[in-house]
Amino acid sequence: MDKLNIAIFVDFDNIEIGVKSTLRREFHVGPVLDALKERGVIAAKFAYANWGRQEWATRQMAENAVQMVQRIPSPRGDKNGADINLALDALEMAFTHKHINGFAIVSGDSDFIPLVNKLKEYGKTVFIVGGKAFTSTILQQNCSEFISYESLLDDGKFTPAPQQQPPQQQQPQQQQQQPRQQGGGGGRQERRVRPEPLDLAQAMPLVERALDVLERREVQPQRGLLKSTMLQLSPTFSERAYGSQSFSTFVDSLGKAGYINVTGTGGKSVIERKGTPLPETPRAANPEDALPALAKVLADHGAELAAGATADVVEAWVSAEAPRIEWKGYGYQEFAELLNFAQDRGVVRIEPDEDRGLLAYPAPEPPPPAEAPSDVAPLPEDPFADSPFAEDEPLAMAAGVVPRDESEITPEELDMLLSQPEPEPAKKAPSSRRRRKPSGGGGGGNGGGNRPPAKKAAVKKGKKIE
Repeated sequence: MDKLNIAIFVDFDNIEIGVKSTLRREFHVGPVLDALKERGVIAAKFAYANWGRQEWATRQMAENAVQMVQRIPSPRGDKNGADINLALDALEMAFTHKHINGFAIVSGDSDFIPLVNKLKEYGKTVFIVGGKAFTSTILQQNCSEFISYESLLDDGKFTPAPQQQPPQQQQPQQQQQQPRQQGGGGGRQERRVRPEPLDLAQAMPLVERALDVLERREVQPQRGLLKSTMLQLSPTFSERAYGSQSFSTFVDSLGKAGYINVTGTGGKSVIERKGTPLPETPRAANPEDALPALAKVLADHGAELAAGATADVVEAWVSAEAPRIEWKGYGYQEFAELLNFAQDRGVVRIEPDEDRGLLAYPAPEPPPPAEAPSDVAPLPEDPFADSPFAEDEPLAMAAGVVPRDESEITPEELDMLLSQPEPEPAKKAPSSRRRRKPSGGGGGGNGGGNRPPAKKAAVKKGKKIE
């Protein structure tokens, strides 16, 4: 495999508010850079934000040699200005720097889906770094590899303490948060720890599918080849979600649990499927099956949802009213990941909030379907529909009478119309076909054009003129 030269593009505003709302901690670029160094050489690093409002973040960006691109909003606002700037710079680099064959987009915004598809069209490897709970599932599934920010946290190693506010500013903020807590939204909570790992059995369908692909290719399934095949089939796979710090540890855990056979040691070890039936353990279910019950719970709490409910509150509703929805059974480590999936399916709308966390709202109603234009023009109204001549329209038209109501036509007028003779047929118009001129020149002679009328008539009747 060719060496990857990776260019990193950070949508700072998006990733920062996403991490704050879901993980209750500040975003730090350090673990992101370390994870990408394991996949290739970092050739360029850019971050986009209005850095005048993010002074606390400029220090860590400078410490990691990240080039900060300043985005100053216009007086009318600049909602997607950073996204457009990031996309243009990434495409320009793809055209002008041929040695850059890897692109890492640190964001969870679904607006970058066209950019990801375009970079892949040019043969680039595209990494997406974001949180599982706020990164669009469509974006996760269509990149080359999705790296979850939750899996990069290492006991707070790269998580600085929350910025302390000055005493004169701290009190007003507390007063602002108090009404939100009373309204059911909840104020700023304690930062979340890394969620519990998933069961190894839930990874077996993907492992078996990758082994099938390698068998059809007649390739010996080794560790590195197995992981690359699994990422091709599912870019969201991460061994850290199953409690393993490396893929080798993940493979060893599968072997110890009796799911696969591992022969050999180190990088030359060969992975084979078990000849005996696998242990009876639950597999990951299809998350689509949870959407109807989730939609019903959300509909029952429509009034509370309209004002915005936190993910924790919605989780409590689901646990009380639909206990059969167990998000870990669908391959999610947290309930917020299920909400994120439901948003991409149009069941709910979620928005990150720095103070209250991840908020859920009713899904926007789809616009009414537009009426298809008819190819058949409407028929004009029949002027004789209410006329006494409706059954004999030619007679009424020949009489030149404008149809009126039956009560307005006198018996005398009706007799006069019926007694009129039928109009004579029109004479046949003379033919416009030109007669063929007789030959013989245009001067004198028998066929000439200056023959006297008498001679012309004689010739027409067939008489010969001496």
